Amino acid sequence: MKKLIKSLSLTAFLMLTTGCDTSSLSLPVFTFPTSTSVNNEPKIDEKLPIVDVKTIKLLPDIKSVGVEWEGTSNVNINGYYIYRKDLGKADSKFNRVGTVSDKYTKHYVDYDLLPNTQYAYSISIIGENNFESNPSDAKAIKTYPLFDSVAFVDAASNLPRKVRIQWRPHELLSIKEYILEKNTPTDAEWKKVATIKNRLNMEYIDRDLQDSVTYIYRIKAVNFEGIESNPSMSATATTKALPQAIGSLNATKDQPQKIILKWTKSPQEDVIAYNIYVSSEADRSFKAIFRAAATDNTFEHVITENDKTNFYKISSIDKDGLENDIKLMAPVIGKTLSAPLQPTITLAQITLSGIVLNWVKGDDRAISYNIYKTTKENFFQSSEKMIKNVQMFKYEDSDIVRGIEYKYEIEAVDQFGLVSNRTKPAMLVMPKLEEKSERQPSQNATK
Repeated sequence: MKKLIKSLSLTAFLMLTTGCDTSSLSLPVFTFPTSTSVNNEPKIDEKLPIVDVKTIKLLPDIKSVGVEWEGTSNVNINGYYIYRKDLGKADSKFNRVGTVSDKYTKHYVDYDLLPNTQYAYSISIIGENNFESNPSDAKAIKTYPLFDSVAFVDAASNLPRKVRIQWRPHELLSIKEYILEKNTPTDAEWKKVATIKNRLNMEYIDRDLQDSVTYIYRIKAVNFEGIESNPSMSATATTKALPQAIGSLNATKDQPQKIILKWTKSPQEDVIAYNIYVSSEADRSFKAIFRAAATDNTFEHVITENDKTNFYKISSIDKDGLENDIKLMAPVIGKTLSAPLQPTITLAQITLSGIVLNWVKGDDRAISYNIYKTTKENFFQSSEKMIKNVQMFKYEDSDIVRGIEYKYEIEAVDQFGLVSNRTKPAMLVMPKLEEKSERQPSQNATK
């Protein structure tokens, strides 16, 4: 062990071929794998030759260093150990980073290094029984810095839920692909969007984005060794906003079996249509029932019900198919006209000539009345007849058979043909006349 310490102390000077400041290099104190000895100490064979540092050549790249040396072909030589130290770390030591198990091999590549970082390398010779020589003097090298990304990046704004990113091809022919990343002003973390293969692919469309949101993009170039460049300058784009909503919306409440909608058109020039939505309740889901053209501002919703209430919303649709959110709109109430009120029968009377009915109107909308006459022909059978368009408030029915039961109901009709409910029925029977006695006077009567 004393010989090892003496050997390590003698390697106090490191030959540097890259212009590194030798004052930054510490003594080559080595760290070995635990398998080399029970006590974590290397087994040094003083008789083994030492690699001449002058024969060591270091070939830097961005994340790797090629190490070459002039070896030996002695019979008892089994290979070489490669040691490395990170000169950028004050407490760094030489660590074994590679084993070359063939004495005729004189080249080794050290991978997964940091760009733009100084490293020192030393080599020892492997002898028999896992013994090794004293390490060579160290030689230092600096890895290349990361290469720059593409020189130009642009992102197009005002596209519908997408952003088009374009860039110039990288000047290095060794570029195999690009990595596109993005963030937002509210989320500073860069997230990968896509990998774009081939150096000459210079465009990407980022889809399924949110409306009216700003996105920031950057490009990293990747060479055939898988090394990523520094990120490019960022490019910012904002997606297209949803179209502007319509102005006022009105819905009628006085039309027979229909609701007429009228609205103020959206002021946005590229609006091409309007979607009309309806619901039977204000807080339920709305269903699209019609797509109106941009030139329209009215719609007639035909409904086969009286006194029907609906809720309406109308959205704007632009040339890119974007539609403003109807969830943000307050619904407008529309209603079909109710039927007129039913009249009230004030008189249902049997006279010598038949039956007389009198009634009063339920409201001012009635312009005529329909009278329903039901004749009960027997216990199991009856027939109904409608007398239309009665203009008066009185009706006399002379088409009566004594002893038959009749039922009368009246409904009002307004100017639109809407009819009211029928009145409560009036039940009438004209009684039969009493039969005259056919017996002759008694013959015993006195003259």
